Amino acid sequence: MPGHDDPSASKRRSRSEGSPARESDASPTDATRNLTASDGDAVGRRSRLDWPTILRNIALALALLAAVWAVFNVRLPSIDVLQDDIAAAGFWGFAVFILIYAVVAATPIPVTIMATAGGLIYGLPFGTLWSMIGVVLGCWGGYWIARALGRDTVMKLLGSHAESVESRLTGGGFYAVCALRLMPGFPYWPVNYGSGALGIDNRTFLTATVISSLPGQLSLVAVGAFIGDPTIFHGVAVGISWALVITLTIITVRRWKRTRDAEAGEKSETD
Repeated sequence: MPGHDDPSASKRRSRSEGSPARESDASPTDATRNLTASDGDAVGRRSRLDWPTILRNIALALALLAAVWAVFNVRLPSIDVLQDDIAAAGFWGFAVFILIYAVVAATPIPVTIMATAGGLIYGLPFGTLWSMIGVVLGCWGGYWIARALGRDTVMKLLGSHAESVESRLTGGGFYAVCALRLMPGFPYWPVNYGSGALGIDNRTFLTATVISSLPGQLSLVAVGAFIGDPTIFHGVAVGISWALVITLTIITVRRWKRTRDAEAGEKSETD
């Protein structure tokens, strides 16, 4: 009726007036909940451990400890002792020699004594054959170990060799691997590990290793064969093999530099 308030209308006004208050009361709580949830997510993300990095660091520590232990505790037997041990294996002596050589080639232990022992024990032809099989298997094993460890870990493991290996093998290929492999005085193991870590293709690595290892192995085996049987033939083999190493090193380094410069020119033109 006119002049009288409608009770139902008053209730509706009360509800409509009260709802903003309830909304305003609920908003700080909701904001607090959202803020707490976002903080929890951030803490959760920070608390998640980077397991690949942790595992690589553990592998690096173990590899360094193994290398230090090997330096102070592992001693290759003398050629006479090695010859006696292989002879004791009978027919399978060549397999023992290949196995030992492969293990040595996969580690920082120099391969010189193994190749020389191969020439002394088996002569020039078979000494070269067994040495090549052993060194290629060992180099290939080191390559895959590096692929498993990853680039950062291997670069730390290479130590003083890291800069030389990275500068030559990054973006390199066949000639880069050959140049390092043939370089006199440069160990085999940094080439193996660097090739695996820096992404050299498996087929390229194997092909370059077989071709570039042959002159060096032949020269060392020839020295061993000459020690065991100092004939004119073995003396000539020593001279020819070392001349071959020097010549191929010069040719390969020039090819590698030419290839690198050509690729750099193509990149600059593209840019």
